[in-house]
Amino acid sequence: MTQEQTPQPAKDNYVLDALELFAGYGDKEAIVHGQARLTYRQVANITRSLAATLHEVGVQDGMGVAVLVTDCPESASLQLALHLLGCRTVWIVLYAPYRDQIAYLELSKPDVLIYSPAVEERVRLADDLIDRIGGIKVFAMGESDDHQNLLADIRPDAPDLPVEVVGTQPESLFYTGGTTGQPKLVHHWQGFYRVMLFISAYYRSINEPPMRFLSGSTFSYVSGQMPAFLTLFQGGTYFAAQGWNIPDWLATIEKEQISSTFLTPQLLYAVVRHEALPGTDTSSLRYLNVGGAAANPARLADAIAALGPVVRIVYGSSELPLITDLPFLDHDPEHPERLKSCGKPFADSVIELRDEDGNAVPEGAPGEVWVRGSLSMAGYWQQPELTRTTMTAGWVRTGDIGYRDADGFLYLVDRLSDMIVTTGAAANVYAKPIEDVLTSHPLVRSAAVFGVPGAENEELVHAVVVTQPGAEVSGDELRDLTTTELNNFYTPRSVEFADELPLTSQGKVDKKELRRRYLQAHGH
Repeated sequence: MTQEQTPQPAKDNYVLDALELFAGYGDKEAIVHGQARLTYRQVANITRSLAATLHEVGVQDGMGVAVLVTDCPESASLQLALHLLGCRTVWIVLYAPYRDQIAYLELSKPDVLIYSPAVEERVRLADDLIDRIGGIKVFAMGESDDHQNLLADIRPDAPDLPVEVVGTQPESLFYTGGTTGQPKLVHHWQGFYRVMLFISAYYRSINEPPMRFLSGSTFSYVSGQMPAFLTLFQGGTYFAAQGWNIPDWLATIEKEQISSTFLTPQLLYAVVRHEALPGTDTSSLRYLNVGGAAANPARLADAIAALGPVVRIVYGSSELPLITDLPFLDHDPEHPERLKSCGKPFADSVIELRDEDGNAVPEGAPGEVWVRGSLSMAGYWQQPELTRTTMTAGWVRTGDIGYRDADGFLYLVDRLSDMIVTTGAAANVYAKPIEDVLTSHPLVRSAAVFGVPGAENEELVHAVVVTQPGAEVSGDELRDLTTTELNNFYTPRSVEFADELPLTSQGKVDKKELRRRYLQAHGH
């Protein structure tokens, strides 16, 4: 046998395992996006075809690829194709501030750009990137007068790539959401995707029904990619929502027999209040995942009453996307406090609560949540100092404050950066307990609490409250309620009423925007 005929060993690339799974799933429905409905056979074919085309034009192992692609039926295949070649991908969020988009692109230093030519914002950003980075290779996902359309080259039956073409270290960089400070890119290596393969295999081994997952997040976020690939690796069906409104969301659950989906707490509250919910058949739901921010126990009780024990609290971040979970949430008369918990560690996640010096705190005492596990990031791309301050010996400092009870359930109190440091209190004041008390009032829909500057540069507790339409609730009434339930230190010094709370692109209450409005209104 000649050297050319000697079989080469398979490379350690998770996409090869994924494609093998897809071959087994065959003509089962894999992805539904608008009118497009793709089988696993088609998803695998598109993946191999995109990888072959990109390889032919010089895209190869170790290259960085900026993806400015609006979610489409081929999004999952594009990510898999780039990873099959061993590329480092960075999906840029369309909804991020323009200056942040440029900052992320310059930080990632891509060799290749793939963009959606039908979206004006993507074209403008693509043009800027082309001007800033000389020699960058540019491709389009759609018709373009200037660049090769990758979708035009999809082959009806693409073969497997030669082993020498397969890359060895696929990686991903993710936008963090922009709510915690300076621009940063979370770096996940291929071990992150291998863990998803392992989790999916475990679900199959215990005969967990394949998910029919309805997504409201984009592929630009790790919170969009993780459920998509967990669903596909398990042999389920991934439904990509186009836009989001409650009637369409509910109608899709009923029509498509959705078994799993995700909402932020604020979106959950809106669904529970919506007039279309009582007339919708939601019996197919097994998991209504709720995360992205701490949920209010009174509103969770409303959700359980309306939907049954399908609510699953999930806690994670871009740095470690699934830290804890609490599935099948229901009223437990022996533990009513559990509605305030975000559950126990998920999979192999390990949690410790530590003080500002990194020492473990006693059971029941508040501390910063430190976590480690297989889903952990590798670090922040090209930001070693930030990585060192966030990661210590494999532990990730989340910046969240919480405590743990005797049974190991984690309770989040606040963001470390959102603590309100008053001059009068003997300890820091946390926003979450105040928000819980305010929203326990029967006429209050939602509330956001944060610190504002006082006369002596101390922080004062300020609350923005949304009431039921037409409700007559006074600030003094809510202040008295807080004093009774907590104490004077937690009582808001000022209460502001609003028609609604602003949300970030990820559906979280935008406290940065609320602070900005307050400071502007008060001449700061």
